[in-house]
Amino acid sequence: MTFEREWAELRATAAERSAMRLNSIPADGGGGGGGGEGDLVVHRDDLGAIGSDAYELLGRVQKDGDIARASTFDAATALTNGNFASGAAVLKVHDFWQTHLKTLTESCAQISNHLDYSKAQHAKDEAKVEGDLTRISVLSEYMK
Repeated sequence: MTFEREWAELRATAAERSAMRLNSIPADGGGGGGGGEGDLVVHRDDLGAIGSDAYELLGRVQKDGDIARASTFDAATALTNGNFASGAAVLKVHDFWQTHLKTLTESCAQISNHLDYSKAQHAKDEAKVEGDLTRISVLSEYMK
């Protein structure tokens, strides 16, 4: 068998297996959860609690993470004005801390906002599905 023919057969077999996995679920329910259950189950209360914790952490990080900012900057300025080489190093520490504090606060805010959005969107989706099912039920009764 030539390389090209063997390669074509291997590609065809791989494509066949991929299509089967993507277009259907295994008879045992798949997903690794066993028994047909999904791997991820999140309740709206869980999302709300996590979002609330992230929001609380955001407030604490903003407040407590900024305590030394002014005094560190003042120290860096005083050391630099006094011709101490460590003034530049203290300023680097100040800037480094501010950069990372900003990243952390933005991350906490993003988590909080995303979970709040997810919770609200889930409620909207659930209401839409419930409404659709009600309309289908009413239509089914009408069609009898």
